[in-house]
Amino acid sequence: MRERETATNTPVGVTTPSLDTVFDILADRRRRFVLYHLYDAVDGVSTVEELVDFVAAHEPDDGPSRDELQIALYHIHLPKLEEAGVIEHDQRSETIRYWAQPSLEEWLEHAAYKERDS
Repeated sequence: MRERETATNTPVGVTTPSLDTVFDILADRRRRFVLYHLYDAVDGVSTVEELVDFVAAHEPDDGPSRDELQIALYHIHLPKLEEAGVIEHDQRSETIRYWAQPSLEEWLEHAAYKERDS
């Protein structure tokens, strides 16, 4: 995973997610891959299409269709991440912005090490 800049990319007024929320977010494989992609993005911004492509590339061969995956991201995973204050989904521009969360990133990096390097 990339080195983060020292400047924070967290909006004013956003609180740090609780440990329960962090583990709830990371409990789902697709949410982890959404976060891997956003964390590695230079500016923490991605289009929904880019996210769908990235997550689809890491699905098993017999996994859901791309359309089913996009629906799951739209209706389940992106709202959950937005509710936790981890992302902002601009539906007009179809972009997702990741908000730096050090308490989440600590566990995300560990998950990425275990999941991507095994």
